[in-house]
Amino acid sequence: MISYTAAQVRAAEQPFLDAGVPLMQRAALALADEISAVVDHAQMSTHDSAPARVLLVIGSGNNGGDALFAGAILAARGLLIDVVQTSERVHEAGLTAAEQAGATVTSAEDVDALHYDIIVDAILGTGSSGSGLRGTAREIVQRMLSQLTEPQHPIIVACDLPSGIHPDTGAVPGPCVLRADLTVTFGAAKAGMLREPAAWYVGRLVVADIGLAAELERIAAG
Repeated sequence: MISYTAAQVRAAEQPFLDAGVPLMQRAALALADEISAVVDHAQMSTHDSAPARVLLVIGSGNNGGDALFAGAILAARGLLIDVVQTSERVHEAGLTAAEQAGATVTSAEDVDALHYDIIVDAILGTGSSGSGLRGTAREIVQRMLSQLTEPQHPIIVACDLPSGIHPDTGAVPGPCVLRADLTVTFGAAKAGMLREPAAWYVGRLVVADIGLAAELERIAAG
């Protein structure tokens, strides 16, 4: 699989962002579609038609924005969406869209991971230094990891990459990382995802096409 550094992906995105191309909405739709497919498969397997419960664990940046807009799409499709913030800062437009579609913001103290069918890790994206989770984000993930010991536990979906891994080197600074069952990454695989030890945390990798392929090839060619 071809992979790129985080810097190469950001460079490929920039001309589109400058031109006003809605890359975040493309990413959100791709993430929502993959989550919907997971839900459909699970419901077919269990013959359970109850609305799936999804928890979005949101950081302060564009990674959180991607997931919030995806949450708005999923709420419109009938899924039950809760949002927990790991920072006081949040992508305001994404949060507004999610809440207007029916999502509910919940406090970190009230989160019970086993209450959900799917948990979306959208704390850190490709702008991460790979130094690991800190503060509230670390506390939330540590609490979840202590809860996710039962054989039956939620499906973990990483938005772009599992939070805490280094997007280029694949380094993982500590055990406070949610191991994804599915990672939906945008535009291209990031180099670190394919390297150990990070690859162990990625799970099944889906590369969502958001229109960057030609620009990435141009950048890689120098």
